[in-house]
Amino acid sequence: VQLQASGGGLVQAGGSLRLSCAASGRTDNVGWFRQAPGKEREFVAAIRGSTRATYYADSVKGRFTISRDNSKNTWYLQMNSLKLEDTAVYYCAAGNTNYISIYYYTERWAEYWGQGTQVTVSS
Repeated sequence: VQLQASGGGLVQAGGSLRLSCAASGRTDNVGWFRQAPGKEREFVAAIRGSTRATYYADSVKGRFTISRDNSKNTWYLQMNSLKLEDTAVYYCAAGNTNYISIYYYTERWAEYWGQGTQVTVSS
């Protein structure tokens, strides 16, 4: 399965962006991770396919929303009220193995990765 992320860019603090990720094949679990300069990649948000449950990192809860359009094999990350600390390369991910809920906050469920899209938040 190949993933293609898009939608990154430069935005002022407080602004919004929507990221998209299109998959070439079946994807049950989908989500987003990010990596800021000098930091490790971290979990942002995910949708568990079997239950449609959504998971969010505490740092983005209430500001970011993950959604999907199964008819298009595409999922989205709507990012509102962006902060300087949201600046990072955002990676979409997908997987087809079901795990217990706690693992959706980790990279364990992610079998496929997109190429990353840069999000830069300026003051």
